[in-house]
Amino acid sequence: MSLPRLVPLSLRRPAGVPPLSPRPPGRAGVGGRLARLAPAALGLLLGMLALGPALGPGFVLRYDMVFVPDPPPAFGPALGAGGFPRAVPSDQVVALLSLALPADMVQKALLLGVFVLAASGAAALLPGERTAARLAAAAFYAWNAYLAQRLLLGQWALLLGFAGLPWAVRAAAGTTWRAAGWGASTDGAAEGGAMGGAGCAAGGESSGRWYAVRLAAALVPAAVGGFQAMLVTAITVLPVAALSGPPRVARARVPVTALVVAVLSLPWLVPALRSDAVTDPAGVEAFAARADGPFGTLGSLLSLGGVWNAEAEVPGQGSWSVAAVRLALSLVALAGFARFIGFAGFTAIARVRERRDARVNGPRFGRGLAAAAVVGLGVACLGAFAPGVLRGLIGWWPGFGPFRDGQLFIAPLVLCQALGFGFAVDRLGRVGPAAAAVPVLVLPTFALGAFGRLAAVDYPDEWRRVQALVNADPAPGALVSLPWGAHRAFAWNGGRVILDPAVKMFARPVLWDDTLVVERRAGGAIRVAPEAPAARRIGALIRDGHGPLTSALTREGVRFVLIAQVNENEFLSRLPGARPVLRAGELLLLRL
Repeated sequence: MSLPRLVPLSLRRPAGVPPLSPRPPGRAGVGGRLARLAPAALGLLLGMLALGPALGPGFVLRYDMVFVPDPPPAFGPALGAGGFPRAVPSDQVVALLSLALPADMVQKALLLGVFVLAASGAAALLPGERTAARLAAAAFYAWNAYLAQRLLLGQWALLLGFAGLPWAVRAAAGTTWRAAGWGASTDGAAEGGAMGGAGCAAGGESSGRWYAVRLAAALVPAAVGGFQAMLVTAITVLPVAALSGPPRVARARVPVTALVVAVLSLPWLVPALRSDAVTDPAGVEAFAARADGPFGTLGSLLSLGGVWNAEAEVPGQGSWSVAAVRLALSLVALAGFARFIGFAGFTAIARVRERRDARVNGPRFGRGLAAAAVVGLGVACLGAFAPGVLRGLIGWWPGFGPFRDGQLFIAPLVLCQALGFGFAVDRLGRVGPAAAAVPVLVLPTFALGAFGRLAAVDYPDEWRRVQALVNADPAPGALVSLPWGAHRAFAWNGGRVILDPAVKMFARPVLWDDTLVVERRAGGAIRVAPEAPAARRIGALIRDGHGPLTSALTREGVRFVLIAQVNENEFLSRLPGARPVLRAGELLLLRL
């Protein structure tokens, strides 16, 4: 199919096209309500288009995205091996939601919710009432290489925080919901103050008593997403809080923002600090951002790609034509954002001079967001261009381990480009409404589950039988999952690589191998050692290749051994005294 040709855009407002302006007080009616709902509806349509066959009956299983039927409460199993709590509290939320709905329906709702929340948030953050500009920003933020690659890695929890990022920025800037067009403001001077002519997304400065409450509510998606989502959000909201208001206001907001982020991070922060897990510095090379097109690593990052795993690429995104169009669109969006910051900031200064008693914060949220984007891009470049620095930091403290996957921290850059693209579209006048299709046309192979890379399947009956037997056993003890490896590729899942489903299925600790092996393009492999101490001990015994394992596993508190897709005799000879409980299909369950 032919690719669209981007026509150079002039960011000057053509004659007769008014500037961005906030929704006038008292605007109501069916048309106004429909305009406010349009970005959410667009997000739903984009989600349905992107997921395609994944919306069918069954579960979408790919890499880290492993949903299981009847998931148990997740805090115990997630922490069973003593590693860092990567699935806390997202798995617990899924388990609670699955009490009301089937787990596969919960997964579909969460995946579609990412698109709806992302699109509506980007549109709400963009100032003004122009539907075309808001839809353009919504489409860009809900359809880009960053979202596509992270979805193909199965990182739905991170994407939930990514979708909530615009709402977190609004709250950190002190924005009230009514001031941004979600309701008619009753007093433009009190709500909007000096922002009226600036056309910013923020209204008046939130009162101190409600600031923490509004921020906490906006950070719920990131809190559910877990540690990666909260780290990205913290890097974004702290600069926004610091730069979105007069110095006196910023000094009060920054500690409150940090406190709210810390409190909402406790579900994963406490077990992480108590864990004796370690981080292998070899992961710096394995997880570093890389070139996924002809313009190098930096060009890939500016085009919102560059994820470490080549299997997460959207089909064809690395070709010269597609990569060139993506980069051109990103540069236009960045130019639009730069113009947006200057436009909003200049108008705000003028208004402050006119009304020095007005409370101003909104127009300057762009400066904080720009600072967050620069910091995020710097983190992404660290592993690619200065890996020694990051390895040294991880060697000093394992808590720096999350920064190995630096590409995920360009999320604020994605938001900057979405706002910039919406601002540029507003300059187009009547041509603007068609521009909402541009992000889709630039990355068309993200559609239909990335051309089949995402699909819905159901678990074979033996998996449900094993789950029922293990969960019904009242005796304590962990379960060891064999063969000793983190990922599986089952025929019933179309050969797609997924994390071992046993990690999520059982209401008891699961000991598994969290070693990661990443192939180099130049040949060879990078082996990232496991984080969990129990995994390191058991892995050493299994790799030894001889000698009984029963007594060693018993000392580790193991009650069950689950063997999948392997010649069972390889392990039965090393497990004397183990009693088979179930042998069905590709699974063998043993009780010690």
